[in-house]
Amino acid sequence: MFSGIVQGRRPVVEVTPGEDSRAIVVDLGDLATGLGRGASVAIAGVCLTAVEIDGSRVRFEIMGETLERTTLGNFQAGSEVNIERSAKVGDEIGGHRVSGHVAGRARISKIERPEGNCVMTFVCESDWMQYILPKGFIALDGCSLTVVDVGNTPPPGGASWFTAHFIPETLRITTFGIKKVGDEVNLEIDPETQTIVETVRRYLESHGPQHLS
Repeated sequence: MFSGIVQGRRPVVEVTPGEDSRAIVVDLGDLATGLGRGASVAIAGVCLTAVEIDGSRVRFEIMGETLERTTLGNFQAGSEVNIERSAKVGDEIGGHRVSGHVAGRARISKIERPEGNCVMTFVCESDWMQYILPKGFIALDGCSLTVVDVGNTPPPGGASWFTAHFIPETLRITTFGIKKVGDEVNLEIDPETQTIVETVRRYLESHGPQHLS
């Protein structure tokens, strides 16, 4: 489990492609301290297992399903990624419960920088919008964020979208400080929101809305 509080951004130093997989080596720097083989680490919001450790350099293997669903297949040597070590019992949880199981990708469609703020608009598959609610939680590239606004742009070019605001400290610590319009990010839905929405939907399908009162 993770909290969505990114501990820093670190460089990918090696990428080894396979037939339907790939391996990456990330230099975790001081975040490798105490890390053991088999430990879970969130890399750009994706829960991966440390398979080899050489000093601060840690090797992770990525299977085909993860490559298809996430942005990890886009990484090259020199790419920077958000890092969070798994939460320990007794740790302060400053974000929200994050599993590192990515639902899909979202794309940055707009970046606005009013004084003292940074507002990013993201577009994603419309199916996910039933779980993305104003003031609700979402994890983007492993970063716990509060959804601000949601909506749909009418056709032509219509898309489902939501916005999030970034404080300067988040921009400094995470890769959102170097993101550009058009970049994709890994999206994880808040599992509690998804569970509530799915439970209500299934109940209504079985019993009808008249049983809610």
